[in-house]
Amino acid sequence: MRSSRPIPGNPWPNDMVITVDDRPSALLEMLWIREAHDLHLDGADLPPLLVDTPAAASGRDVSATERAQWEQAWPRLWQAVAEHAGRDEDPRQFELLQQTANGSLEREKVLREMFGPSWRDEFGDAVFDDDSYQDWSQRGTDAHLSSMRQRMTQSPEHRNLDALIRAWRAGMTKIVTIPCEGEYSHKITSNASLMTDTTRNDSDSYERALDSFH
Repeated sequence: MRSSRPIPGNPWPNDMVITVDDRPSALLEMLWIREAHDLHLDGADLPPLLVDTPAAASGRDVSATERAQWEQAWPRLWQAVAEHAGRDEDPRQFELLQQTANGSLEREKVLREMFGPSWRDEFGDAVFDDDSYQDWSQRGTDAHLSSMRQRMTQSPEHRNLDALIRAWRAGMTKIVTIPCEGEYSHKITSNASLMTDTTRNDSDSYERALDSFH
């Protein structure tokens, strides 16, 4: 979101750029893994439970040893994936990608920088070949497309513009949201905050989340 030039009467600062990522795919995959496989996790600042609880996974059996590995890895991977989600996009990476050869180590390195870590990198794709994941993911996509019909002037960022400006002046350039329960926000990088959709959609909660960014 940005105003390209000053507009008389428009309170949005023309040099304020805020990115909102409300479908962070790698984070959504991890949230599904946690609940569909009923992982029991320990760690600080773990996100709340999903609003739309997925059905229990049934696509493959998970051994006790594998489950223990997943439960140990999940908090670490969550932090890494969230930190990457909080980064601002670097347009130079697309230029670097075009300069690399297909199948080269250089291209693989650039792609990893662009897309960041994920559950798939460490544990493969097979776990997502599951009706529970397909059904839950489709419901989320449908809900997201429906919410996009909202007019820009009715967005939470315009509604809470004063608080957003304060957060931007404190260094915020990106907001990442997840479809989890209740009021929750957590600073994931020096420039970004992770919060629930519930937090962003409620004016008072959103103001508290923005004002807590410092």
